[in-house]
Amino acid sequence: MDIIYSALVFLHMLGLAGIIAGFLMQVMTDNTKSTKVLLHSALLQFVTGLLLVGVAEMADLADMNHVKIGVKLVIALAVVVVGVLNLRKPAKNLAVIAGVLAVLNIGVAVFW
Repeated sequence: MDIIYSALVFLHMLGLAGIIAGFLMQVMTDNTKSTKVLLHSALLQFVTGLLLVGVAEMADLADMNHVKIGVKLVIALAVVVVGVLNLRKPAKNLAVIAGVLAVLNIGVAVFW
């Protein structure tokens, strides 16, 4: 179970890097591919986050703070929604919102 959990954490961090990369690509250039990078990375992070919680609960790896997980889930869902809106009508403002929400999610993970 530890190997699965570690692989999920790895994919979760790749999703975070993709969100930040997509945000920076869209803000610095007018690249239309950056909207897909941002959306797919947000979806990867959302799904792996759910799987991480499920694996941790099943394997009883740690005591889970469900309030923290709920807050992170809402923020991650907001990033996915902003990513979908950004794909439909690309705007630098939406990319900035997604980047700020992703950094906020990191802050919740680390400091709570």
